[in-house]
Amino acid sequence: MNANTRLLALLSAILAVAALRLVPHPPNFTPIGAMALFSGAYLGRRALAFVAPLAALLLSDLVLGFYHGMATVYLSTALVAVIGMLALQRRSALRIGSAAVFGSLLFFVLTNLGMWWFSGFYPHTLTGLEACYVAAIPFFQNSLAGDLFYTTLLFGGFALAERMLPALQVDQRQPA
Repeated sequence: MNANTRLLALLSAILAVAALRLVPHPPNFTPIGAMALFSGAYLGRRALAFVAPLAALLLSDLVLGFYHGMATVYLSTALVAVIGMLALQRRSALRIGSAAVFGSLLFFVLTNLGMWWFSGFYPHTLTGLEACYVAAIPFFQNSLAGDLFYTTLLFGGFALAERMLPALQVDQRQPA
């Protein structure tokens, strides 16, 4: 197997779904979580597993504009890549789906905690925290749906590509 061919295919898939963030979509129905999960699962314990999704996120943010709470979005995205590294060393539909749901929940909890703490939109009370999370529920529904959709697209599409193109398959004698 040509490792460069596989790496190029993986990075192309990541960049392709990152570009989908730039097309019109329902609020929070984006490929970012799936992209980070896929990157962590397939790029493994390399800096590239973080660089690829974070760079794709940054490039799309340069086009879309910067926003309040970017730090928690980037931190959450990096942690979803860690989920991919740890939970998806062995991949199955159940493990991938569970990791996608867990990643969505983690993203929801962290980004809204950041919104509550740093935005000034909510009082720093338990009532303010509750109001922040309740206001975010409709966005979570779209985020979860987007993560599941794009996770299916990325993982399923790459598994299909590996079957159709033997050059993308992992040589079991060498590390991925």
